[in-house]
Amino acid sequence: METKLKLYGFNNLTKSLSFNIFDVCYAKSEREQREYIAYVDEQYNSERLTGILENVTTMINAQVLSISKQDYDPQGASVTFLIAEDSISGLRTRGDTVVAHLDKSHVTVHTYPEFHPETSIATFRVDIDVATCGEITPLRTLDYLIGSFDSDIITMDYRVRGFTRDLDGKKLFIDQDITSIQEFIAEPTLEKYDAIDINVYQANLFHTKMLIKEMDLQNYLFNKDVHELPPKERLEITNSLRREMIDIFSGKNVY
Repeated sequence: METKLKLYGFNNLTKSLSFNIFDVCYAKSEREQREYIAYVDEQYNSERLTGILENVTTMINAQVLSISKQDYDPQGASVTFLIAEDSISGLRTRGDTVVAHLDKSHVTVHTYPEFHPETSIATFRVDIDVATCGEITPLRTLDYLIGSFDSDIITMDYRVRGFTRDLDGKKLFIDQDITSIQEFIAEPTLEKYDAIDINVYQANLFHTKMLIKEMDLQNYLFNKDVHELPPKERLEITNSLRREMIDIFSGKNVY
């Protein structure tokens, strides 16, 4: 069990986790692509996203102060939670307004479905940001977030900013031992992905990218059975999807 730091006063460190997920799909016609966008837009509307963020706040032992959510036309949704640490004293309610001594923490999610009619590929991107202060740490939510979406490519950034002090007045610039974000992801999840790290330890900045290893083509076809396709077309579609994933994973047009 990790030993709890003995601090002078409140933990003033700010911990930010930015979490980007990409789901890739093959939809040959423009109609199929639009139907796919409509499907994911319904699957991940603001109500569903609100439920996911509610679970995230429970996992990090936070208290929800307010919720803002919006579905967009023609597609996309956003949800923002203002949160505070459960142990914060001085939390009080005035009518339907909640006031806290410290309310700088938040959780947000935004979705970005998109397609291009000439590529036969549609993508669905989810951006999640968890900014916390005090004893709250967002890293424990990683497995849940990965499992909540169809995650082909994942990009994660974790940064700790500011400092707090121990009982002797010594500055502490980080409050946990960490060398990689991967340490906080379960081994069965990691085994499904190729992962690389780019970390700047002097700045308490950690970056991890993950790319799905195995592809079952049926999972990437929208409203189509893989057995309806001849072997050559299956191979071409698989290669096209993999090229798209590698481009996104690399952050540049590799092919």
